[in-house]
Amino acid sequence: MSQANPGTAPRGLVTRFLDGVERAGNKLPDPAMLFLILMLAVWALSALLANVSFSEVDPRSGEAIVVNNLLAGGSVAAFMATMVATFVNFAPLGVVLVAMMGLGVAEHTGFINAALRSILSVTPKMLLTPVLVAVGILSHVAVDAGYVLVIPLGAVIFYAAGRHPLAGIAAAFAGVSGGFSATLIVPSSLDPLLAGLTQEAGHILDAGLTVNPLNNYFFTTASCVLIILVGWFLTDRVIEPRLRNTPVDGDMSEMPRMDALGPRERRGLLLSLLAMGLGMLALLLTALPEASAWRAPADAVGAGENSLLVSAAPLMQSIVALIFVFFLVPGVVYGYVAGTVKSHRDVIGGMSKTMSAMGYYVVMAFFAAQFIYAFAQSNLGALIAIKGANWLQAMGFPMGLTIVGIVLLSGLVNLMIGSASAKWALIGAIMVPMLMQLGVSPDLTQAAYRVGDSSTNIITPLMPYFPLIVVFCQRYVKSAGIGTLLALMLPFSVTLLVLWTAFLLGFWALGVPLGVDSSYVYPAG
Repeated sequence: MSQANPGTAPRGLVTRFLDGVERAGNKLPDPAMLFLILMLAVWALSALLANVSFSEVDPRSGEAIVVNNLLAGGSVAAFMATMVATFVNFAPLGVVLVAMMGLGVAEHTGFINAALRSILSVTPKMLLTPVLVAVGILSHVAVDAGYVLVIPLGAVIFYAAGRHPLAGIAAAFAGVSGGFSATLIVPSSLDPLLAGLTQEAGHILDAGLTVNPLNNYFFTTASCVLIILVGWFLTDRVIEPRLRNTPVDGDMSEMPRMDALGPRERRGLLLSLLAMGLGMLALLLTALPEASAWRAPADAVGAGENSLLVSAAPLMQSIVALIFVFFLVPGVVYGYVAGTVKSHRDVIGGMSKTMSAMGYYVVMAFFAAQFIYAFAQSNLGALIAIKGANWLQAMGFPMGLTIVGIVLLSGLVNLMIGSASAKWALIGAIMVPMLMQLGVSPDLTQAAYRVGDSSTNIITPLMPYFPLIVVFCQRYVKSAGIGTLLALMLPFSVTLLVLWTAFLLGFWALGVPLGVDSSYVYPAG
């Protein structure tokens, strides 16, 4: 197997720049300490700005926005009182740990390795990148499952194919997070969520406005082609060549085998896939009936929404648990049939081994959770978002430049506020009615927001899953840090920001419908 080794490959201008980004980023403190330092900085800044009066109106309260002093006695007491709850309720923590237990068993028993060896034996290496990016985009149907499933498997697949595992992480991350607003055939739970917020914002000006949950569906589906092509080109032509000088120095005993499957392995893989297939069939049969317990209650579903795919549906809320089961059961079946598991103690051992490897992530998650809590409580992110939206309004750009401005503003705010719904609740409440007065439809405003939001997901350390991706990188390259991941993803972010914006402008210029019941102008003509 050919793997990356240090060499004397020529270093172009872009490569040297990215090397500089990596060196500078990796000189930052340990990610856990960095989150602590940022939290202390937020505390200090909140104390300095708490007595400043701002004219900007918070759309959530209808009153002038106020920065909360986190060093006030009540704030400090509240921080200490909620510290444990803040950590325990940190959204990615439970998602990652539960999903990784199931994946850990499947990996420990050899099920994942055998499945990958089987897939790679019939898949051309040149198609691995676009397929991986596409799978990353498709994972949006399962909410955040791509972060804990597709990205680590991307590294394993690339390494097993003789390619650099960090390139696999980059390609998967680009699909899962960089293409977060793209939808491959099936709409994601983000579509109705954003459409609902857009409609509420539009009601400020037009109480009768209705926004279809699929108002951006044609644009986001077509965007998949762009995301896949960008991911394919950058991974193969920019990222992987640059990684030739980056040695893989992780624990080689944990790396995947690539020899042909033996008779017991083939039998184990067949029966384990049969078990997984039967489980999925049972899920499908129990989910299809209109009275299925997997569906959302009737009062939680809007017009035109699929009661299985909305966030209120038990099915969507069970994604992580389903990942756990659908990898645990085949993993156990494979282990017993292939002989890699002798008793239930081996199964528990696989879970324990995975959890011990996640110790560093748990520490980072603790400090990340405290920082994100402090930043949200301070209102600093909201202040920056509202000031940016008001500035964009005051500039009075032509429609094309205004669209670009929304994209850039969304990308900038995304570097500070991780939640897509929280950002849109702030920006949308200002931008949607403002642009409606200028004749721009809410559908177009929302599409511009989605481009900016997705494009910078992959370069902000404040994104809740960013520390987890750093841990995945360190499994293969021990010296990997925040700078390593930033250097990997910066070409994707910049390219997507430019090309995806141009893609949206092309839709607008040609009058191609953005989605179902959508328009470019307000009122719709």
